[in-house]
Amino acid sequence: MSENHKRQLEQQLWNIANTLRGKMDADEFRDYILGFIFYKYLSEKMELYANKILAEDGIKYADINENTEEGQEYLEAIKEEALTSLGYFLKPAELFKELARKGNSNSKEEGVSNFILDELTQVLKHIEQSTMGTESEDDFNKLFEDLDLTSTKLGRTEAAKNDLIAKVLGHLDKIDFKLEDTEADVLGDAYEYLIGQFASGAGKKAGEFYTPQEVSKVLAKLVTTGKTKLKSVYDPTCGSGSLLLRVAKEVDEVSNFYGQELNRTTYNLARMNMILHDVHFQKFDIRQEDTLEHPQHLEQRFEAIVANPPFSANWSASPLHLSDDRFSQYGKLAPSSKADFAFVQHMVHHLADNGAMAVVLPHGVLFRGGAEGHIRQYLIEDRNYLDAVIGLPANIFYGTSIPTCILVFKKCREQNDNILFIDASQYYEKAKTQCYLRDIDIEKIITTYRERKPEFKYSHVASLQEIRDNDYNLNIPRYVDTFEEEESIDLNEVATALAQLEDEMQSTDQTIAAFCAELGIAKPF
Repeated sequence: MSENHKRQLEQQLWNIANTLRGKMDADEFRDYILGFIFYKYLSEKMELYANKILAEDGIKYADINENTEEGQEYLEAIKEEALTSLGYFLKPAELFKELARKGNSNSKEEGVSNFILDELTQVLKHIEQSTMGTESEDDFNKLFEDLDLTSTKLGRTEAAKNDLIAKVLGHLDKIDFKLEDTEADVLGDAYEYLIGQFASGAGKKAGEFYTPQEVSKVLAKLVTTGKTKLKSVYDPTCGSGSLLLRVAKEVDEVSNFYGQELNRTTYNLARMNMILHDVHFQKFDIRQEDTLEHPQHLEQRFEAIVANPPFSANWSASPLHLSDDRFSQYGKLAPSSKADFAFVQHMVHHLADNGAMAVVLPHGVLFRGGAEGHIRQYLIEDRNYLDAVIGLPANIFYGTSIPTCILVFKKCREQNDNILFIDASQYYEKAKTQCYLRDIDIEKIITTYRERKPEFKYSHVASLQEIRDNDYNLNIPRYVDTFEEEESIDLNEVATALAQLEDEMQSTDQTIAAFCAELGIAKPF
């Protein structure tokens, strides 16, 4: 599909999303529209798969009569294969297009009720129930729990709710997702676009589930440098999963995706996002829990790690963590009011010896003292894991205007006697109230990192001795000279200009005095 067609699909989906705008908050109607798109995707995927199986028999899945013995035999056979290949199962009558048609039917003419809310609720439950006892059960469990079709925000009466939902389904049904085009990830890209649109209108809440695509691209390119395949990629605060999926676009193959997310709604969104991007259920493992307090992949090590954790979040900092392998070797814990380094320690623990990790953090981690200064020094002096420090522009994330940085870590560094500093804070474009990185800005960051080249007022390769001399303070201006010398002032020229101005003022005063004399009025001076 051409870029133009992709943009058309994105606009169509956004227009349909706006059907719900005004009824509820952006993050609420996000859950409905993304959930319905996901249901349509599952339906079309199911139908395509079943039709392929039935091709030899010369019949279509939608034409199977579920009330006959022969029809039931077909369905049982297809269900068995679908659960293995797709991870879920839908009957012909449960397909999206059937409910969309029924909901938008003229009941008087067709002699059937167009009330579909109860049936739709049951279908969504059946999708989850079809996976029970199978390998995909965890990936589909309570996946549609945020689609509350009884909410009064959809309408004051059942009829009003039904009309609104039927209208949304009807609009979606007219869109061809072109799932048969296996080479293009058009729907996945459109889904990402919608998530981004919702994030732009969600204010501070956006940080809970979305990292701007240009920042995701930088992180992904950093951790895939020199690699075409990855055994695994991990995000301990995965949000909607966009960072994990972005990494996959930078290499030919990712064998397995791992993530953890605290927010239940966002966790559901991440699982949907994975499936919509055609990541097989056996290839991703996303868990819902507090990453620092209850880590879910503790014994595993990952080849690539990316994260945009919540900035300066609170955590327990319980002394019990000092016996935790993630933190014990440091001797100190990150402050309870600033969990930034706790996330870094967690990620370093999970990093494979041949891996790379890139994490977005607030600038404070570069210079704050106390326990954070101690941890920072340990990572540099005792472990020598820090590979690069990259300063980003301010106001680049939704919901916060603070400047941020990216820290890159490796356990086996190619350049183990220095640390690269990049100041990219002045390279951006501004759109309304938000700043963003252009392709040229991203390319400059990545090229500078990969070639490890110093550039006046942009980058510097600092020796470890320089870092020691600065007492392990990583504040970027200490290493990259960003000072702009003020233009010199010629005091003689200034004096001459002032004298000339004085002459002009005297001439003006004389002219005004002459006018006042002619008019017979007093001078104003």
